Amino acid sequence: MPVPRLLLFFSLVLGSRPWVFSLEKLAESHDDARCSQGLSCHLWDDVLCLLERIEPPQDLVLVPTKLQTEVVLRCREETNCVPCVRVTLHLTVQEPRKEDLDEDGLQEDAELTSRPWPRNESLQAEIILSFQAYLSDRCVLVKVEVPAAMVQPGQNVGSLVFDCFKGPVGGEVRIWSYTQPPYQKELNHTQQLPDCIRPELQDSVRSCWVLPWFNISAEGDAIQLVLDVSTKQNYVLYLYWNQTRNFSTRFHEVLTGPQNITLNQTDLVPCLCIQMWPNVQDAIRNSHCPFWEDPRAHRNLWNQSKLKLRVWGTTGLSWTVEAPCPLSAETVLCWKPMDSELCHPLPLPLPRENVTVNKSQDLPLLTLHPNVCVQVWSREKLQIQECPPEDILGPRRDDMLMLETWGPQDSHSFCAMETSGCTTLPSTTHTRAAFLGKQLLQDLQSGQCVQLWNDTGILWACSLQKYTHERWVLLWLAFLVLAACILLLLLLNRGGMKGAARGRRALLLYSPDHAGFERLVGTLATALRQLQLSVAVDLWHRRELSALGPLAWFHAQRRQALQEGGMVILLFSPGAVALCQEWLQEVGVPQRPAPTADTFAASLSCVLPDFVEGRAAGCYVVACFEELLPPQGIPDLFHAVPVFSLPSQMPAFLRALLGSGAHRQDTLKAHATRLGQYLQPALEECLQLGSSSSL
Repeated sequence: MPVPRLLLFFSLVLGSRPWVFSLEKLAESHDDARCSQGLSCHLWDDVLCLLERIEPPQDLVLVPTKLQTEVVLRCREETNCVPCVRVTLHLTVQEPRKEDLDEDGLQEDAELTSRPWPRNESLQAEIILSFQAYLSDRCVLVKVEVPAAMVQPGQNVGSLVFDCFKGPVGGEVRIWSYTQPPYQKELNHTQQLPDCIRPELQDSVRSCWVLPWFNISAEGDAIQLVLDVSTKQNYVLYLYWNQTRNFSTRFHEVLTGPQNITLNQTDLVPCLCIQMWPNVQDAIRNSHCPFWEDPRAHRNLWNQSKLKLRVWGTTGLSWTVEAPCPLSAETVLCWKPMDSELCHPLPLPLPRENVTVNKSQDLPLLTLHPNVCVQVWSREKLQIQECPPEDILGPRRDDMLMLETWGPQDSHSFCAMETSGCTTLPSTTHTRAAFLGKQLLQDLQSGQCVQLWNDTGILWACSLQKYTHERWVLLWLAFLVLAACILLLLLLNRGGMKGAARGRRALLLYSPDHAGFERLVGTLATALRQLQLSVAVDLWHRRELSALGPLAWFHAQRRQALQEGGMVILLFSPGAVALCQEWLQEVGVPQRPAPTADTFAASLSCVLPDFVEGRAAGCYVVACFEELLPPQGIPDLFHAVPVFSLPSQMPAFLRALLGSGAHRQDTLKAHATRLGQYLQPALEECLQLGSSSSL
């Protein structure tokens, strides 16, 4: 017997499910029904598949309570078999519910439950077994009788086995079971039949011997079907999406001979199935769905999936997940605050809903809200999120989501949903909800909040808009009061410092390492001017500096500062240290300067001799920002004058500039504190720019 050479490939690559146990072979060629010991069964052949309305029982009835299936082979000969589905039903005696009994039944209910089943009266039932496969269906009826001695309400009395429904090789079939008339919802089960990949079918099912076969090749994103058939063989190729209760055809053609067919990327989804069969009447089909576990197929599936919301009125909203295949996912309602892009799952008790694709589901809320959105999650990953359209519900609101729950003795508790979690109110924590907790609770009690959900807990949406406006008004008033206080303090302190600081000059020299350091120097100079120092820095004299040149401008400013009893401030940075080390010889004698446009570099020709010859005391002070350069990094030559580390030594630095008798000690410390706070933002920006430039 010829065996297709690609069977092994399919069993390893296409993801076909392996079966461990051998299939049982049935020698009989006709259907059969048998019951467990004590029960009697009689099989009626095919009947119409009609499902009537459920009728609540008025007496004891026999119903199926469990349905099981297994695949067997029905064989005329050892090598002439077909796949077949065996059905096993477990049967139980069911008594009527009190709420289903009519008036006569209610009168007899006490007698029914108090006396045993009559010994001379058996219990009978007509049980329908319904079979559905692709393009075919069938129903059979089995009459079952239970002896009176075995009738016990609520007890399992035995089982029924039916052999068997013939099914297509590799196909998927569904089995239903119910009584006639039906006393309860029908049982159902889906069974996947093995295909010709299985060795037992290769040996026993003759239709597998002549089936055309295919291979799958993938190069990058291109996926091809390689159809391996003889040159003259005619066959049908059918590609379809195996959707729930539906099939969506993607390709259906009659072909001849070997073919290579490239799949469309939009067709490649997990439920894409392939069928091939000889182009003859009633041919068995070779069917495979090889992409169930393919990562590319799952990516394409989510790329093609859409979440659509539909709003009607002010209370109705539904959503539909549109997808070509069934999804293993669930929908979650979430809350998206006005000032956030994150959407937080709503707190319990709202349940998560399993996704049924292409079916509308209603939003279980009492009132619609623009901040309530719908998410689709799969394998703990957010796949799709959709919020109500603004043209219907308006933009998102500045509302606080509140959860009300009940405790023992009807005690109520409230918590507000925030990014950090649900904050219990009232609360002493430092969050927005805790700050407004008292007002929010008052709004709830006065009916100003909107109820979204009411079950084992209540969800409320409380507006924060009025508190936001009040908060900005309070902040603005606080700012004005603070500004007035600062202005008053400056005016009071100005009088105490005018005598010592008015007219005293300071020349600030620095190395322009980068733009951030220049902004820091400008901020320091501005702060010193607030103390009535007359500060000269090249940042404020660009035009004059361009006209005179760096060296001439420095000489003029230095001479004026020293003549008026002022100071020259050398503000060291890593760049300034490097310049000084370049200018100094190994023996400590300054080099001859080279022409430069840098004021600090040009000034070294005069500054260095003052320090080398001992003329710097009383004329110079040295400073550095400790986060940029430690004082130990300043060359030893410059330690001949006071060296200040800023901002930690800011009081001493100001005392050196202003003079020891300019003001009281506590006033000086207050100025130093404000000056340090004023410099902090510029210092942080300088540190960030310095670290990025070093990279």
